[in-house]
Amino acid sequence: MAVQDRKSPSWWRQAVVYQIYPRSFADANGDGIGDLKGITSRVPYLSDLGVDVVWLSPFYPSALADGGYDVDDYRDVDPKIGTLADFDEMVATFHEANINVFVDIVPNHSSNLHEWFQAALAAQPGSPERDRYIFRRGIGEDHSQPPSDWKASFGGSTWEPVGDGWFYFHLFAVEQPDWNWENEEVRQDFLTTLRFWSHRGVDGFRVDVAMALAKGFGSDFPEELPNRAEMEAVPIGPDHMLYDRDMIDDIYAGWRGVFNEYDPPRVAVAELWAEPSPRKARYATDKSLGQAFYFDIMHAGFNATKVRKVVEDVLGWAAESGSASTWVLSNHDNVRHATRFGLPDVVSDDVWANFDRDRKWLLSGGVDPVEDVATGLRRARALTTFLMALPGSMYLYQGEELGLREVAEIPPEDRQDPIFFHDGDNNVGRDGCRVPLPWTADGPSFGFGTGSAHLPQPGWFADYAVSVEAAESSSTLNLYRKALKLRSQLQGAEELEWADAPESVLHIVRPGGWHAVINFTKEPQQIEVGEVVLNSDPSWVPDETTDGRGGLSTIPPETTIWFL
Repeated sequence: MAVQDRKSPSWWRQAVVYQIYPRSFADANGDGIGDLKGITSRVPYLSDLGVDVVWLSPFYPSALADGGYDVDDYRDVDPKIGTLADFDEMVATFHEANINVFVDIVPNHSSNLHEWFQAALAAQPGSPERDRYIFRRGIGEDHSQPPSDWKASFGGSTWEPVGDGWFYFHLFAVEQPDWNWENEEVRQDFLTTLRFWSHRGVDGFRVDVAMALAKGFGSDFPEELPNRAEMEAVPIGPDHMLYDRDMIDDIYAGWRGVFNEYDPPRVAVAELWAEPSPRKARYATDKSLGQAFYFDIMHAGFNATKVRKVVEDVLGWAAESGSASTWVLSNHDNVRHATRFGLPDVVSDDVWANFDRDRKWLLSGGVDPVEDVATGLRRARALTTFLMALPGSMYLYQGEELGLREVAEIPPEDRQDPIFFHDGDNNVGRDGCRVPLPWTADGPSFGFGTGSAHLPQPGWFADYAVSVEAAESSSTLNLYRKALKLRSQLQGAEELEWADAPESVLHIVRPGGWHAVINFTKEPQQIEVGEVVLNSDPSWVPDETTDGRGGLSTIPPETTIWFL
């Protein structure tokens, strides 16, 4: 274990977590879909990379209406991905390599094929079966109109008719009916699921849509629902119909009780798209899930002022909760950051402005605006290595260690994301960051498997293959390997100090005299440095006059260095 012994109760506080999207990681049987045996075969690669934890996105039985986040059965493995025996073998192999395992838990909604939802459809209004989900009677004389004009995240109405004058609620795809968390059966069944995977050796959970479980459909709300504009005018928090309501504290307190049945206690990290909610720290206490994602850094762009504010905010939330901070730049839901940083900067106070830019770029097939590939990779390497030097947990997304860019050029007939099918004119979805990884520079799927991959890989993937980058000392893969090894050696107490630095340069000092400096500008900057142990720009050479050991040294544009 790089940071601490993996059996320590606090092992996760400064861990490096690597997210695996199972269907796109490694395909052991050649059917074009990644599987658990494929993941197991790559344990040596992940061990060499230097990660402490792997987090698996959903691998449960699913019709893939939403990439596996439509779960048919929470306590089994999709036969296309493997078996429970394969899962047990994978966990054991990771543990032998001193790597812990997180799995995704999806508590906001199930699949419409889940046996409980099928029972709800077959039952009468007002029945115990329907009470496990959120059903409401339609409005109008014949009850044929949806209970409100709310829009689902993937497009269309949040309400789907079932043919008897009643509708069920879904925040996302129509195939993803939302659970009713006021129902005790639902609560207890999820506790059973948490124990099921914990008994199989799972060390923690990533909680999907963590802030949406407690919804305002109970007796404290009137029969007539607010309209969309009225609901959206209410700040996220206790008075909002859908997000961050107080009842969620009681739900996660129950989960914490299960986590504490194990030694060491299980931990969970909450997915929180809660900006700008001041209540995020609640999810990360030792009475709740234990840790929370703070995605604010993904909104900051490559900007010194914004990055520093986010770092200070996140460290403040971590201190408030008693938890550890979390740092993440890419995941399965967002344009890869090597591409984001290669697109023209958006100067705006709107935190979503860059996301709007990314969506328009995807709609153009990746040609408008023009992606500056070299700038994007340079900035990605710089900001990533700066975040690696911060206290807390670092979350990586598969392929970012290769410097992978977003794949925008996916033909419509090959797309899989429900966002594309519901709202393709405005958003082509997330397939571009879910394309299977390139392991070799040749082969029908660049070493992902022995046949074609389930999403098409572009020809330029050959340049980013693991086999190619492993042989290049200046590659992004070898930068990550070196950075993670050094991080495990240098990481001490969860503290930092800010040092003086030129404008648009950030300089932090960690315990033990470990420094990290990032230059956000397009011009070289001079700063006093000590012994340089890492730099994100492979072309950088310390000043000849100092030999990298004290005095002024030139820091190249858009670069991070670590020094002692």
